[in-house]
Amino acid sequence: MDYYQIIAERFQDTIESIAMSVDQLAAPIAQSSELITQVLLQDGKIFCCGNGPDAALCQLFCHCLLSGLEHERPALPAFNLSADSAILSGTTGSDDRAQLYARQIRALGQENDLLLLIDSGPGSSDLPIALEAARERGMLTVALITSENSDLASLLNAGDPCMQIQAPSRSKHIELHTMALQSLYQLIELSLFGDYNQET
Repeated sequence: MDYYQIIAERFQDTIESIAMSVDQLAAPIAQSSELITQVLLQDGKIFCCGNGPDAALCQLFCHCLLSGLEHERPALPAFNLSADSAILSGTTGSDDRAQLYARQIRALGQENDLLLLIDSGPGSSDLPIALEAARERGMLTVALITSENSDLASLLNAGDPCMQIQAPSRSKHIELHTMALQSLYQLIELSLFGDYNQET
């Protein structure tokens, strides 16, 4: 088996997918970065939630905001909401799992904080409930979802930034979501701390 060819084709396919997505995603990524930057400038906090591989993307984004990747700078307040159902211990009812993120948002979220929803799948029942909880708390919302996730997209307000990715498979969605989050983080850091490349 020619592993090199398989790897090369995968890399090439990813490069093409990224290039094809730039025009579609540039504006919503920029809009999302501006909103998150304003929240941080006003001492708000960023909360992220997603399921499965999207929880890992939330962790990546929160790590970037808290610790940075390449430069020393002040930490930014970002929280990856727990996907551990143990936090529901002692509760009853068939919809406990769907309340997983909503309970944390109601406990921790404040007016003018922001919730970033990440969903690379066809849709999760707990994310719309998390969105509703965020609105109850007066929080702002940004979504990173797929073009197939019309249910969640339809629940967003007209002014809510929505980075909606179109790709043929979930693995491609995750790759493009990762690129979108890295670009989002870069713009936020640039807005808050300036261009490190311009330093002398």
